[in-house]
Amino acid sequence: MLRENTKFILLTVFIALLFSSCNLKTETDGPYFGNGFHNGWADQNSIVLWTRLTQIPEGNADGIQFLDISAKEAKALDKEANAEKIHSKQIPEGLILDDMLGACPGASGEVKLTYFPLSNSENKIETDWIKVDDNKNFTNQWKLENLSPDTKYVVEIEARLNNKSKISDKIEGAFRTPPALEAEEPIEFCVVTCHDYWRKDTSDGHKIYSAMMDIFPDFYVHTGDIEYYDKPLPWAMTEEMMRFKWDRLFALPLQRNFWSQVTTYFMKDDHDALKNDAWPGMKYGPVTWERGLEIFDKEQFPSHDKFYKTIRWGKDLQIWITESRNYRDPNNAPDGPGKSIFGEEQKKWLFNTLQKSDATFKVIINANPILGPDRKQKNDNYANEGFQTEGDEIREFLNQFDDVYLCNGDRHWQYVSHIENTNLWEFSCGAGSDIHAGGWNQSDVRPEHRFLRVKGGFLRGNVSRKNGTPTLTFQHYDVNGNVVHEEIFSK
Repeated sequence: MLRENTKFILLTVFIALLFSSCNLKTETDGPYFGNGFHNGWADQNSIVLWTRLTQIPEGNADGIQFLDISAKEAKALDKEANAEKIHSKQIPEGLILDDMLGACPGASGEVKLTYFPLSNSENKIETDWIKVDDNKNFTNQWKLENLSPDTKYVVEIEARLNNKSKISDKIEGAFRTPPALEAEEPIEFCVVTCHDYWRKDTSDGHKIYSAMMDIFPDFYVHTGDIEYYDKPLPWAMTEEMMRFKWDRLFALPLQRNFWSQVTTYFMKDDHDALKNDAWPGMKYGPVTWERGLEIFDKEQFPSHDKFYKTIRWGKDLQIWITESRNYRDPNNAPDGPGKSIFGEEQKKWLFNTLQKSDATFKVIINANPILGPDRKQKNDNYANEGFQTEGDEIREFLNQFDDVYLCNGDRHWQYVSHIENTNLWEFSCGAGSDIHAGGWNQSDVRPEHRFLRVKGGFLRGNVSRKNGTPTLTFQHYDVNGNVVHEEIFSK
């Protein structure tokens, strides 16, 4: 009951502050927080916060639509790699990206962060004013350290043009740090995948964010394909267009408000690294693989020294956030003992930390499937023949545990897979909207399928103790927040 009351208080505070922030926006000339803020990489004592300054308080709802070119034309532009031509073929003559529908152009200025525990508002920590980095899309990041475990923190961020100007905008939100390792606490989490601006199901964003806000999870994981560079309106083959797509997506109210309230772990996959099934050495238009990773890892999302991490959420839950793009070998290389997706260092880390963990339940969250099944023509993940050698190694290693569960994104359908006579379970969360679902035939139910649904939605996990018995529950939800399947595991 106390935890539910805390959630209610936090939501009430946020709504009140959201309205005061909107009023402030109508009285100034900016800069604004049109993209809100989001967080990443939280553990018991640290988190990274990200924000961006914008010229306007909301995305440009009155902007001009991009010119619609065919996939064949886009492929030719990709090959030619001429940035000027890529823009001129998709942006009407005489206009720039800032004029286009959904645009949320960046602005120079300064930001200041204040944060404090929800239960102790007197204990405020304020940073100095700092100028956003104009060369990194007008963004700034703070790594907060020396935090307390199991604590709700309130976040306040202010904006101004310079030290001679007044406050131009203010946003507020919150995050929660994980409980201590020995804490026997109930934990709620959600897992999602596969969004993009044109496949949202409301004008304000993806409605799963309303359903998840009703749950108000302790943490949330986006497994990648957060946005699609290689889909039309526009085909984002230049750095400017890639940034445009992030700016437009981050301005969607449902996503923006959810991300400012919930502890979040963002992962990347192929479409938001570069393009479909991307691997090292590729380019998209003139943008190199290295630059694509840098935009995601160091600019548009909270940064970390590595791109994988394990975090304890109390005694009964430990999660692993893996990285499936940065360290992989080319998909078209011959399969064999040396071919890898995780890379040797990450794989050793995964195996070692799993063996050392004494958490009741261990949940590995991957951008891509490890069990599948997947389509025969795919060759990009451990469920495909192109990476079968390392996939078999990982599956064999995981099978020794009876408390390890896999969650994944990437696939545009929901499923639960369990290979008979093994300890292997995999939960695919499904695409973020029904219009984005597909890629599998609903009637193609395989022996390993415990559940199959070719629709959008999300995955919810819950760890709790029932009569002293630790229990892990996985539930698949549809986009409206209705439970469509459930699996329960007890220890």
